[in-house]
Amino acid sequence: MYIILIYDIMTDKKGAKVSRNVFKICKKYLTHIQKSVFEGNLTELNYLKLKSELNAYIRKDKDSLIVFKSRSEKWLDKEFLGIVDEKTSNFF
Repeated sequence: MYIILIYDIMTDKKGAKVSRNVFKICKKYLTHIQKSVFEGNLTELNYLKLKSELNAYIRKDKDSLIVFKSRSEKWLDKEFLGIVDEKTSNFF
């Protein structure tokens, strides 16, 4: 499945640590696109692992994480405004 993951971590005392850990976990499974945006293809098993690892750090009362899922990247039209980042070129 094709995933676009976006997160927003509250900037409080523990926020920097949470943000670092969330970033590292996402980078392990997906391609980093912009500040807190990742994308890529995952198997169902790897998606479940990703969710499990993220659940250990995301504070449900302070942080937000959104996952958009699609069967394949071919079902998604991507349009750039401004700088085109080559990191996403393998998803066209």
